[in-house]
Amino acid sequence: MEAIYDVEVTTGSMTHAGTFDNIFITLIGTQGVSERAKLDSYGRDFKTGMKVKYKVITRFTLANLLLIRLEKDNLMFLPENDWFCSLVNVRTPEKDVIHFPCYRWMAEGEVIELREAKGLYTYLLFKNYDIIWWFCYYNLLIIEYVQLHWMDDDFFGYQLLNGSNPMMLRRCTELPLNFAVTNGMVQPFLESGTSLTLEMKQGNIFLCDYKRLADLPTQFINGKQQYVAAPLCLLYKNQVGKLLPIAIQLQQQASEDNPVFLPSDSEYDWQLAKLCVRNADCLEHQASFYLRTHLAETFTVSLMRNLPAAHPIHKLLVPHTRYTLQINTLIRNRLLGPVGAVTQSTSIGDEGMTNLIKKALSDLTYSSLCLPEDISDRGLQSIPNFFYRDDGLRLWSFINDFVRSMVEFYYQSDSDVQQDTELQDWIKEIFIHGFLEQSSTGESDDIALVIKCVTMVIFTVSAQHSALRAGQFDYGSWFPNAPGSLKQPPPTSKGSSDKNTLLDILPDMNTSAYLVSVFWLLSKPSSDLVPLGQYPEDYFCQMAPQKKIRDFQAELSFFSESINDRNKGLQVPYTYMCPDNISNSVSI
Repeated sequence: MEAIYDVEVTTGSMTHAGTFDNIFITLIGTQGVSERAKLDSYGRDFKTGMKVKYKVITRFTLANLLLIRLEKDNLMFLPENDWFCSLVNVRTPEKDVIHFPCYRWMAEGEVIELREAKGLYTYLLFKNYDIIWWFCYYNLLIIEYVQLHWMDDDFFGYQLLNGSNPMMLRRCTELPLNFAVTNGMVQPFLESGTSLTLEMKQGNIFLCDYKRLADLPTQFINGKQQYVAAPLCLLYKNQVGKLLPIAIQLQQQASEDNPVFLPSDSEYDWQLAKLCVRNADCLEHQASFYLRTHLAETFTVSLMRNLPAAHPIHKLLVPHTRYTLQINTLIRNRLLGPVGAVTQSTSIGDEGMTNLIKKALSDLTYSSLCLPEDISDRGLQSIPNFFYRDDGLRLWSFINDFVRSMVEFYYQSDSDVQQDTELQDWIKEIFIHGFLEQSSTGESDDIALVIKCVTMVIFTVSAQHSALRAGQFDYGSWFPNAPGSLKQPPPTSKGSSDKNTLLDILPDMNTSAYLVSVFWLLSKPSSDLVPLGQYPEDYFCQMAPQKKIRDFQAELSFFSESINDRNKGLQVPYTYMCPDNISNSVSI
């Protein structure tokens, strides 16, 4: 007896999502397979944003539908054009409506097999998205403040907490052996009646060590040799909560021609030392930014290779992979490498940047990507006015609660996790190729570890990426605050610096402008920004996961409001961890 299946196909709403090509469907059930049927109605079928209904007739009922198969063939002489299929709904003869989310591109000759939305297994074919750039966007208030205060000691310390690179600062409990600072040197800059040793015990001394920059090769720019420092910078949190630099050594090895610069030195000596630190911080930020957040490529590729599209973890994470592979390809081709904009405008060039990223990778650990552990490991739990930490920990908590609710909905016990070989392969491949097997075996044999891993992935590609990306133009457009290169070697003595010394060490104007243009480009939000927690594609069709998503969105919305209220009372607002400004994925 004939059976009639009502099929509704939705084409994506983005530009050029439609196609003139022929689309075929095959229904596969527990009791048989339909014939390959062409989806054809009157007029054009697959226009952008269109929903079209069809009937697929089989000789007998297929019983429970297991999957559907879509195929795409070129229409006669017309040029090939890809098609973005959003969703296929099938109403069975038994009146059940089954959802088959697709949300991917199809090219000519491509075949995609889709399982029901609440299933656990299907196949995925990945198609690149086009990247759309936006017009100039920046925070004029911060830019003007940077220009006015970049030489102030308290703003120097503030940037290490809330600027574009909050990753270098850590609590200092013992001075490095190669740092020639003594208690007597810094005593005048501490509160009366205390000492450096006592302040370290009380948790008020902090260190930025740029040792990875030591011995890196430098390049010629505009025919001139460029230079780089590898400084150690000691900072003190005073009684009013300000973080102030109190000692700077510009190279790693203590020696007579490597003095420790102090706030009591001449104005230009001290400013010159801080400028060298800002150069080092700029270079470290570039390596940290690309490594710590664009490591998302590892998560993405492993996701595509190991987790089928109907797997709940795949559906949870795939919105957070949007544009990742395309952005990383552009970075490798246009920003890094021998002719990259970043490497051409920084003192260490391609070879030096490559070596710096290698050094940073050798220091990268799984725990350093988990914000609560990173903050604890660096001893920064109690330092005041640390908005990166405060907002980041709140976001981590929101994401973690959301992930826990979703994972526990699909995994009722640790044995469910252990028996999911695809999940184990996904995690293991991340650790093998992302961490080079140096941080963990890559096994997650209980629900708690899976929740932590998924939380880390979502936080890294969204909140962490925003924190390290969005402030580059705000803090770097005034280029003396973030010079990518030094045109003169770091000073080896005190007492000979003046205003011309500061000007001479700064990179040439064209070099600075080139790097500032990169900061401008990377700081812009995407023209089609999808904020954190927003999921335009309905990968989850069950009511429970949909409610968990709505609850997550409500928490993020309330948090955005609280950040906006707080920022009204700040001289320098911190907006980089506001959910409204955070992209769901690594994108610009």
